[in-house]
Amino acid sequence: METIWNHFWKYRDPYILAIALVINEQSYLEKRVIQNALFQKNVFHTIEFKLQDFLRLNHILFPYYKENEKRSIGLMGQTLQRFDSLHERILLGKRLYSLLFYNKEGVDTFIRWAVSCPHTGSRKDYWPHLFHDVRESIPGRPYRRRMKNGQIQKGVPRIYSPRLEYAWKNVSHEKADIGDWFHDWTITDYFNKLDEEINGEIADEYCETIEKMELAVIAKKAIFR
Repeated sequence: METIWNHFWKYRDPYILAIALVINEQSYLEKRVIQNALFQKNVFHTIEFKLQDFLRLNHILFPYYKENEKRSIGLMGQTLQRFDSLHERILLGKRLYSLLFYNKEGVDTFIRWAVSCPHTGSRKDYWPHLFHDVRESIPGRPYRRRMKNGQIQKGVPRIYSPRLEYAWKNVSHEKADIGDWFHDWTITDYFNKLDEEINGEIADEYCETIEKMELAVIAKKAIFR
């Protein structure tokens, strides 16, 4: 990374720096997590993890204010598949960068939402009509679907999505290992810009994912009741 930073200070090219940081982060993750035998056994080789990938349940979302509609929040993003592939994760990072920064007007809509909305980690931050950080459903009652055919059902409790501080405890991590991801010149191919324009509208796919998860919850309760 030292060479990349020196290049940035000289030429001020934010794209090269951003992609290098993506490669650096994902290479670190590859060695310490993806290739870790414990994580492979308990996470990546489990049926739950493989189903998430098969059903396309993993999304990275960027909320934004729709043009001329400050109260209407849209979602841009990408679906993550093959998380255990370093190559696919780097390409995903490139697509996300393209989505965020290739369109100046698009950047402004993301920034407007980010600046105006306090971040709690709850999905309520971007879709309060569907999610809530307080559990509204009555304990013991059968689960009721919130989504059907891509539409939100009326008169049902919102999906519980707690604030980050209540969902996860603070964790103290060990000091990061020293290392470098540059081993041969072929990795510089990742610095080539994408040719195709990225269509990041993901709200419909996200709604489909919520429906899939709700059906899974109902099926699990029916099987194990």
